[in-house]
Order: sequence, then C-alpha cells, then structure tokens
Amino acid sequence: MNILLLVGGLVLILAGANGLTDGAAAVAKRFRIPSIVIGLTIVAFGTSAPELVVSVSSAIKGSADIAIGNVVGSNVFNSLMIVGCTALFAPIVVSRNTLKKEIPLCILSSVVLLIIANDVWLDGDSENILNTTDGWVLLCFFVIFLGYTFAIAGNKDDEAEEDEIKELPVWRSTLYIIGGLAALIWGGSLFVDGAGGIARSLGVSESVIGLTLVAGGTSLPELATSIVAALKKNPEIAIGNVIGSNLFNIFFVLGCSASITPLAVTGITNFDLLTLVGSGILLWLFGLFFAKRTITRIEGSILVLAYVAYTAVLIYQA
Repeated sequence: MNILLLVGGLVLILAGANGLTDGAAAVAKRFRIPSIVIGLTIVAFGTSAPELVVSVSSAIKGSADIAIGNVVGSNVFNSLMIVGCTALFAPIVVSRNTLKKEIPLCILSSVVLLIIANDVWLDGDSENILNTTDGWVLLCFFVIFLGYTFAIAGNKDDEAEEDEIKELPVWRSTLYIIGGLAALIWGGSLFVDGAGGIARSLGVSESVIGLTLVAGGTSLPELATSIVAALKKNPEIAIGNVIGSNLFNIFFVLGCSASITPLAVTGITNFDLLTLVGSGILLWLFGLFFAKRTITRIEGSILVLAYVAYTAVLIYQA
C-alpha cells in the first residue's frame, strides 16, 4: 500500500508540475512576457515543484527529516548523478560565466545550509534547528539570485526561444494551471505518506528515505530534461538545469519550508551536508582544471561512482 501511495503520488506530482508549467507559460506568453523570463521563473519553478511540494508537505506533517533530506539528497543527485549521466551521453562544455559565478554561487548555497544547520556546534544550542529566521535568510538569498538571473536575462537574445512555448486557449491554460496545482498538492500528500510508511516498515530512518528514494523521485524532471538535452546535442543545458535547480531547492524550497514551521535537523548529518558541498566543488574542479572547461565521459563516470559510493554509505549506516 505504501509503495502504491509513493508511486501514485509521484505520478501526480510529475503530471501536475508539467501541466502547471505548460499552462502558466502559455498565459505568460499571451501577455507578451519574454520567454527568457518565463524560462527563468515558471519553467525553473516547474522542474523544482516536486521538491517544493514534498518538502513543504513534509514540514507541515512534522516530517522534518524528509523535508531537509529531500533537498540535500536532490542536490547531491543533481550534481553527481544527473551531470554524470549526461556527460556519459555527451561531454558537457561549461561556460566561463558558469565557472566564475554560477557554480561558486551553488557552492555558497551549500555552505550557507551547512552553517545554519549547525546550531549545536556553532552556538552551543541543545539541538540543530532551521528556524523561521533561517528560512527568511534563505529566501533573501533567493531574491538576490533571482535579481542576478534577470540581469543575465537582460543581456540575452530572446528570439531563438520564442517558438519553444506552446500557445493554448485560455480555457485550456486555466484548466492546466488549476489541475496542475491540485495534482501537486494531492500527489505531495500521498508521496510523503508513502515514503514515511516505507521508512517505518523497513526500519529505516526518514532521513535516509528522504536522501535517497524521495530525492531521486523528485529529481526525475531534472534528469529527464538533462538527458533529452544531451540526446539533442545540447548537453550544456544540463549544467544550467542542475545549478538553477540546486539554488532553487536550498534558497526557495527549504526557505519556504523553514518559514512555515521550524525544522529539526536530526537525521541529516554533517556527512550529508559536507557531501553536498563536496559535490559542488567536484563539479567546479572538473570544469575548471580538466579538458578545457569540458566535463568528459571519464569525469562523468567518476561523478556517477561518487553518488553510488555515497548511497552505499547511507545504506550501510542505516
């Protein structure tokens, strides 16, 4: 039964995210909002909507370990598994701007999370908690990141992307948006219930389930987008997809979750948080020092093996 809840919830989440994104993008295009702005906001939200729904639902239901583990696990999965798998399909060329600004910003977001999640070590508190103030700090970082992306968008040509967004009748766009939201909310509730039930039945902590099963499930949109981009000979899109998703997950998803209700950091350890920081640094080093700003198939294999090793450690510790 728990597996059915998990799978059914994930299907609803993915379908809802897709419907909401298509409907909102069509409405935005009807009002002549530039497609680059749509891509940086609505589409970015669409691929991270599963993480947002699952983490917020988990926070409301008191499953803090799933809420935080989902974000940490998704980001590790994105940086290691998604980039690694994409590089196996086609080597990824990394732009200078991405190496100098965007990947370091991604590393910074991981370091910020590491700091605010270590109240016991840094402040001598009795327990580690992401409180409301921490949530607002993360949301402030998200606003800064959003300002940066709009500044970058202002320097890009929009014409090439204009045809990628489908025009839909108003009634269909509205139906997609309402139906997508409903599917996201319902699917998120089912998914969290199923994940929690599986954790209890297997005797595994919710944090491990959040870091692995939930994280992998909610990262499916990013994985699909990146592999399709590689098959279409646009593997560089994978880096932008991963970085945007990772920043969105920490600054917005976790920021919203912690702002709604304080999240006790119990099952998520510094090993997990340091792995998150390390995955970003490894991605940056591969792009900076080897093969002239290109992540090769060999480096992709190393990233995939690093994720497999991390998962193996989690299972062994469980």
